[in-house]
Amino acid sequence: MLEKLRKQLQQLTPQRLDHVVMPEAAVLLPIVERPTPTLLFTRRASHLNTHSGQVAFPGGKREPFDTDLYATALREAEEEIALDPGLVQPLGRLSDVISLHGIRVTPWVGIIPPDLPLIADPNELDAIFEVPLSHFLDDHRTHTDVIVVDGVPHYVPSYHVDGHIIWGLSAMMLVELLAEGFGMPIDLYQRPLGPLRHYPERKSRLSTSAATSRPASSRSKQ
Repeated sequence: MLEKLRKQLQQLTPQRLDHVVMPEAAVLLPIVERPTPTLLFTRRASHLNTHSGQVAFPGGKREPFDTDLYATALREAEEEIALDPGLVQPLGRLSDVISLHGIRVTPWVGIIPPDLPLIADPNELDAIFEVPLSHFLDDHRTHTDVIVVDGVPHYVPSYHVDGHIIWGLSAMMLVELLAEGFGMPIDLYQRPLGPLRHYPERKSRLSTSAATSRPASSRSKQ
């Protein structure tokens, strides 16, 4: 499974938004190399002013001393969960996404060994947890969030796992990982079966022409 993922991501040409001038951030999607591989998530601390209690991947804003955005992802993962950067096997990057707060986020995928002595930074996180990749590949979503951005509906899966809710930006990144890395028939722009939950329409931080033009790949993100 993971060797197929490696090959698929090496061939992927992700959508890059380098022309978009806004703050940059990066996250790491850590895949734990178990007999049944898992994906590692974090939960933001409840005392934080923004994103409190939300599930996310390790990551954060780029600092001036970061050599590139992959270095940002590794540094943030080390700060947040004490993940040794030298233990991460990089597989590649996914498409850039724009957060509601006007930050361009670049996701990176890497493999890490199982049972590492990871520790959640209490200043930022409440929990570290893993979910089997099979949970997502078998599409055990509880419902689909319909998020309309600049008139374009995005069908974002929402998963409830052991009291954790995986949705929003993290779920959008997950969709591309599943589609491009594993060939799963999942697409942000195609309405799926099952219950829908609609949200008010939003405007992106991009220009109208850039935001409403759909990329060549239907799995790329706005």
